[in-house]
Amino acid sequence: MVVESGEGVSVVSARVDAALPGGVIVPRDEAELAGVVRDASAPMLVQGNGTKAGMLRPGRAAAVLSTAGMSGITLYSPSELVMRARAGTALAEIEAALAAHGQQMIAEPSHLFGEAQTIGGVVAANVSGPRRISGGAMRDHVLGLRAVNGSGEILNFGGRVLKNVTGLDLTKLLTGSFGTLAVITEVTFKVLPVAGAVGTIVVRVADAQAAVAVMSAGLGSPFSVSGAAYLPGSREVYLRVEDFAESVAYRCGRLAGQFAGAEILGSGESKALWLSIRDCEALPPGEAMWRVSVRPSAGPGVLRDVAFAGVTGFLDWGGGLVWLSGPATHEAHEAVCAAARTGGGVWWLMRGPEALRAVVEVMPPEAPALAALRRQVVAKFDPRGIFNPLKMWAA
Repeated sequence: MVVESGEGVSVVSARVDAALPGGVIVPRDEAELAGVVRDASAPMLVQGNGTKAGMLRPGRAAAVLSTAGMSGITLYSPSELVMRARAGTALAEIEAALAAHGQQMIAEPSHLFGEAQTIGGVVAANVSGPRRISGGAMRDHVLGLRAVNGSGEILNFGGRVLKNVTGLDLTKLLTGSFGTLAVITEVTFKVLPVAGAVGTIVVRVADAQAAVAVMSAGLGSPFSVSGAAYLPGSREVYLRVEDFAESVAYRCGRLAGQFAGAEILGSGESKALWLSIRDCEALPPGEAMWRVSVRPSAGPGVLRDVAFAGVTGFLDWGGGLVWLSGPATHEAHEAVCAAARTGGGVWWLMRGPEALRAVVEVMPPEAPALAALRRQVVAKFDPRGIFNPLKMWAA
């Protein structure tokens, strides 16, 4: 069933979350979206295709404002390594266009949230994969953004080059803001060629502590390791090397020689392996999923400290990123929070039922000074508080 809410603005009631009394508003372009925001009289949930609806706190609003109606690649210059796309463009569409020219997204965003996730959602959540440790996060490759703020004004930040003089780097502020400051409508980002070959050194270890030692040695070597992960189930460490074939063969051989019994996987096996790591396929099924970021030496302690609550996981980013899954219980969540605090890190509740997400701290509480600063920033971008209220913190 489709009804209308204002001229030209579709409200698709069939896509409405059962907990929401309103509809899903799907503007067709940026100007239409800005008009919807100006006319809004109540808070709205901002999303693309809603693939991350189960992440962080559940939203409470009168309707959903979706960017899914604004899609398409608006600029792609393979020679300049730059692409621009509207926020509602599917990640799969972007990756297919890049692959046709032998190029890729540098941050290697995970497909954990499904094929329907949009580039706007990837940027809003700062989704970054295994290459984060060598190539940087998604936020490091966003060159420019167009967005609509809470007053319905159209904003344009950045440009098409890394060095552009635009004052404050507001693209980084909006990247990872989860739609709480403004609605991203278009993204310009840097891309890079796909490596000619990929090799993976496989090292079997006794435990997570030994795994971190191996990963640290690999990342500290001169062989440009672009991925370092440990899967407890197999007790194997994986070190990835990417480049042209001759270089990969040489570097993998030299690096493997540093570890007794190490094996080397070729390009085909390596690509499949790292796609599975990127998409967290090694995580056992669980009602809830967490991401913990700590110093690499603390990663093994996190795995150990959550085991009693039935939570298991694996290490990425050389041990600095711990992916976890387990039961959606207060005990499991508190175990994850306590382990993150003990390791001097932070946690994010990446997926879970609304009943849990509504009552727990889905990410660490802010220090009072930071909370006050954040509220000031939100007040500037969204003075009426209509975008994704309480998505990240309860106040």
